[in-house]
Amino acid sequence: MDVRIEQSWKRELQEEFDKPYFQALTEFVRSEYRTTTVYPPGNLIFNAFEKCPFDKVKLVIIGQDPYHEPGQAEGLCFSVRENVPFPPSLQNIFKEIEMETGTPIPTSGSLERWATQGVLLLNATLTVRAHQAGSHQGKGWEQFTDAVISILSRKKEHLVFFLWGAYAQKKGAVIDRSRHCVLQTAHPSPLSVYRGFWGCDHFIKANEYLRTNGCQEIVW
Repeated sequence: MDVRIEQSWKRELQEEFDKPYFQALTEFVRSEYRTTTVYPPGNLIFNAFEKCPFDKVKLVIIGQDPYHEPGQAEGLCFSVRENVPFPPSLQNIFKEIEMETGTPIPTSGSLERWATQGVLLLNATLTVRAHQAGSHQGKGWEQFTDAVISILSRKKEHLVFFLWGAYAQKKGAVIDRSRHCVLQTAHPSPLSVYRGFWGCDHFIKANEYLRTNGCQEIVW
């Protein structure tokens, strides 16, 4: 199957695109976009891959679903489009960065600036129906993004993975801890942020690990 995605990722993922589950997923997603409102816009489904080519990945953040309200989702986990109010989890992420590094909370909630530095902002499910969280779960996206994580773990070295919350930690179980730095804590949502996200120092620790392994640090 010919999928429009950044070329280095296409090379790595072509085997997945040719599998029956992905063809069934494609048919489902196309039907959804034709018959209902789906986020993100179709041209941004693979935005995380477009903005962060395989060869450039240094750090991976694993989210769950795209935002499901109008104008929010841009195909990057936790990120919202320009001029959109920050959702609570993103607000807490920025607060933690400010506490760790002194970097002021930005005016834009778009994390494209992270993606272009080598941060793969990967949701487990890449599409969602408007106003219906989780509506595209169990259709094949999870199998696809599991394959993405597995390929990164096997083919690259010295990556940093942020696994925030039980869902991301379960999804990241495949990661080879002997080759990569895996940082786990509670999800930054208001319901769980006090269970370990505050004060986790993940943003500092990630840059220390990257620096130690000869990689340029992320400007948060």
